Amino acid sequence: MTDAELAAHLAEAAGRILIETRESGVAEGQALGDAGDVIANRFLCEALRAARPDDGLLSEEEKDNSARLSHSRVWIVDPVDGTREYSEGRSDWAVHVGLAIDGEAQVGAVALPGVGLVLRSDRVGEVPPSPDKLRMVVSRTRPAAEAVAVAEKLGAELVPMGSAGAKAMAIVRGEADIYLHSGGQFEWDSCAPVAVAKAYSLHCSRIDGSPLVYNRADTYMPDLLICRQEHAEQVLAEIAAL
Repeated sequence: MTDAELAAHLAEAAGRILIETRESGVAEGQALGDAGDVIANRFLCEALRAARPDDGLLSEEEKDNSARLSHSRVWIVDPVDGTREYSEGRSDWAVHVGLAIDGEAQVGAVALPGVGLVLRSDRVGEVPPSPDKLRMVVSRTRPAAEAVAVAEKLGAELVPMGSAGAKAMAIVRGEADIYLHSGGQFEWDSCAPVAVAKAYSLHCSRIDGSPLVYNRADTYMPDLLICRQEHAEQVLAEIAAL
């Protein structure tokens, strides 16, 4: 099984487990989110350690182990990206399984179990063309001031959405055109989505245009831009002008 096949298989399977957990009625609200995190994390980490024992591993739901820093290949996972949306019964949450090689997000799968989809870096298609009025995905609870300001400059419509993975995949799926985030994230929030977006030939960078680098000692990632290549220069220029 290739790395991409493994990522897709595990993301899809974890998604099924999470849907079954939610539908079982075992818990509600925050307790459901906590249960989902624990169950999906255990499944993903055990499966990855069994399938790729020589690789490093970083998961949101496990204590970080600095041993990963000595590995060139590191799996970076978010068992439930958008725990709030998952626990509220919404569909805009995701499962991320990504592989960073020498600090670059190269392989990934993002499962969107609420809509029955898995987007993966080894099976890509054409990103649908953008409409005349651009659409920018932002947090449904705390849209970043920079994103709102750039959207106003571009005359773009704001599209509130839950998880980072759902937002990134909205660009891949042609449901939106720009994902600009400046409110801070961690490596597990974007590694798999960026691997998939790059496979679809989308622009992926920090908001100053510099590369996104993974498997660092500090897993905090302040900002992110994912968009079509033809929009990147203008978006970066508007950010720089703020």
